[in-house]
Amino acid sequence: MNTVLETVQPPIGKPKWLRVKLPTGKKYTELRGLVDKYSLNTICTAGSCPNMGECWGEGTATFMILGNICTRSCGFCGVKTGRPETVDWDEPEKVARSIKIMNIKHAVITSVDRDDLKDMGSIIWIETIEAIRRMNPETTLETLIPDFQGNERNIDRIIEANPEVVSHNIETVRRLTREVRIQAKYDRSLEVLRYLKAQGIKRTKSGIMLGLGETEDEVMETMRELRAVNVDIVTIGQYLQPSKKHLPVKEFITPEQFKKYEVFGKELGFRHVESGALVRSSYHAQKHIL
Repeated sequence: MNTVLETVQPPIGKPKWLRVKLPTGKKYTELRGLVDKYSLNTICTAGSCPNMGECWGEGTATFMILGNICTRSCGFCGVKTGRPETVDWDEPEKVARSIKIMNIKHAVITSVDRDDLKDMGSIIWIETIEAIRRMNPETTLETLIPDFQGNERNIDRIIEANPEVVSHNIETVRRLTREVRIQAKYDRSLEVLRYLKAQGIKRTKSGIMLGLGETEDEVMETMRELRAVNVDIVTIGQYLQPSKKHLPVKEFITPEQFKKYEVFGKELGFRHVESGALVRSSYHAQKHIL
């Protein structure tokens, strides 16, 4: 008789290509000092991003708005799940001030899902964009938005603000969506991306993480479907398990396989393809406005 112990798979060890160099450089040191001095909140530091040194060296940083508690419980994400705190209406000014202090050239703004709010957080989104532009007129913007449950009125607020890049991550292949993104829908994410482009957003972007059990054919089909809704930029990276409570890593994708996806993406016509083990949503974000 099979037992639970017999079916449990031991975690697989990280390969050598996932080793991360410690961030260095004058620009990184300066920004690190400012973040610590003013207690600035960036996803770069909170998420221990492996590309922090490189991105900060290019004058790019990512900020998360609407708190740090999400109303969804995705199996891959390390953000806390539960009842979010009351909306901080001073947050737009705080984020804009942080960008000014850090002298950020290109800012990426993301957020938790706020399904508890009638507007799903879209009003804070628009106020944040407006505050950043008012205080940092030379800073370009990428907004990595949730799906807003597909509500066009909320999505329209982002479209009217017209950031240089609007991103929404599909995260995984169709077959694994129900397991990986429990409260999200694959086709809804595609529709959000299609709608953004149809309403005039110049550059749309999406991301996929690998190593959750997807096949090569499934990844390529997802890339085809993203191009079919005119997504311009795609990022493809390795999933890493945030904790033992999260979905396990099924496979570490080789650099050769990531390269294969990069070549395939360029053949499909994506404007930019970032494909590699350490690639994250905002990797090389400052180049995606070109």
